[in-house]
Amino acid sequence: MRIDRRAAMGAMALPFLARHAAAAGALNVALESEVVILDPHATTAAITRTFATHVFDTLFAMDGEGVIRPQMVESFETSADGLRWDFLLRPGLRWHDGAPVTATDCVASLERWAPRDALGRMLWAAKAELVATGARGFRLTLKTPFPLMLDVLGKPNAPLPVMLPERLAAVPVETRIREIVGSGPFRFRASEWRPGASMVLERFADYVPRAEPASFLAGGKRVKIDQVTLRAMPDQATGATALMAGELDYMQYLPFDWIPRLERARGVRLLGLGGIHQFQGSFRVNHAAPPFDDPAVRRVLWKCLDQASILTAIGVPERFRAPPCPSFFMCDTPLDSRQGAEAAGFDPAAARAMLAATGYRGQPIQFLTTQGGISQTAAQVMIQGMQQAGFSVQEQVMDWGTLLARRARRDGWNMFAVYANGTDMISPLTHFYVANTCADFPGWDCDRDMRGLIDAFARAEDGATRRALAGRIQAAAVAHVPAVMWGQFTIPAGYRDRLRNLPRAAYPMFWEVEV
Repeated sequence: MRIDRRAAMGAMALPFLARHAAAAGALNVALESEVVILDPHATTAAITRTFATHVFDTLFAMDGEGVIRPQMVESFETSADGLRWDFLLRPGLRWHDGAPVTATDCVASLERWAPRDALGRMLWAAKAELVATGARGFRLTLKTPFPLMLDVLGKPNAPLPVMLPERLAAVPVETRIREIVGSGPFRFRASEWRPGASMVLERFADYVPRAEPASFLAGGKRVKIDQVTLRAMPDQATGATALMAGELDYMQYLPFDWIPRLERARGVRLLGLGGIHQFQGSFRVNHAAPPFDDPAVRRVLWKCLDQASILTAIGVPERFRAPPCPSFFMCDTPLDSRQGAEAAGFDPAAARAMLAATGYRGQPIQFLTTQGGISQTAAQVMIQGMQQAGFSVQEQVMDWGTLLARRARRDGWNMFAVYANGTDMISPLTHFYVANTCADFPGWDCDRDMRGLIDAFARAEDGATRRALAGRIQAAAVAHVPAVMWGQFTIPAGYRDRLRNLPRAAYPMFWEVEV
């Protein structure tokens, strides 16, 4: 009998995990990685965002339909000219140290967060004054209208605009806060933090949930368990094995090659979602180096791309993937657009003809990939399509850290493969490869017309106008080719069937859960 090495490694870890099995009212979970940076304003790391959604709270939050709802805020008013915004906090909000949450805390928190965030900087460019008007009230006065005010204050993208006590908000982001005090539904137990091993979040008994039902990051977050212990896992095999053995209650990202056995495992359930909860895979294109400084050569890539074959190659089951999706802003989300989609679609013969009509003369394409990940498999399928079209492609395999260093140079690379959470890719203001046109950002693309459309999107005063502009930006991006999308998919989570009411979201969430 052949013994699976990954399964054996996982089995060896079970004696350790068995000593830490979750008791009634407590969960053992394995997230995508260990939480290392606890300061919620200091990084865009997704794992810090997950930590922040449990320990801290925001003024507004996105619900499951992508709509921004009040969260810490009870009510708000806007002047007729859109230049004055008055906010009133909900009564009874408290910090984890027992002190009341005040408007002064919120003013200081926004002043700390905004300069560190791309959307925050856009809002702050329009700001004239931000002041507390009472214990629970504060006013933001603008120099120019900013219709996306609530979208920015309730955005789900890291760094989240979470609130801190004033004394912590006074700490420069570069130094990072050391005392972790939030007002969210869970409290961080610093005395039980074991870096490299585990972290404990306990139910905050004084948290006041909103009255309405919880929906994604919005609504009434009612905690029905005593604590959540975040376990650091040495690898995915260890986590998957522990999940099957019942030593873990939840694992955020399951390895695709383990899905068949996990589906057969007694007591294990899989969670995979669509829309904003999926990932978008992209091949980022370097506009600063030949041959992709030529837009005609870049447009050939759309005909080299076979999304269905890529998702099959990386092992994504049909139920965890979307049909081929040509929308930069994610299919089945509010700004989904198919404008310009006729340019996309795998067609080797058309790709050969298009490439032959350009000035491309066989220059080697340096395609950066990361060893052993799903992005490398996606890239290898794309490379085959590009070679069919007549491109000369060289795969450069490296670890992610080396790739990050390489992509910071304007030369020496032409493409790399990556994937990102859908909540980061659903808007022209947050999509990495659309929002950063004409910015100092690896790939160095610049389309001034598209930049103008993005700025107009930020100034638009209603949803219909924004949707129309998103369609025009989509068409411009297809023609400009800052990146090409290699698929939309879910990396399923796994959980034990003793868990009830687990929120159905790509972000790990442990409010509402019962055991």
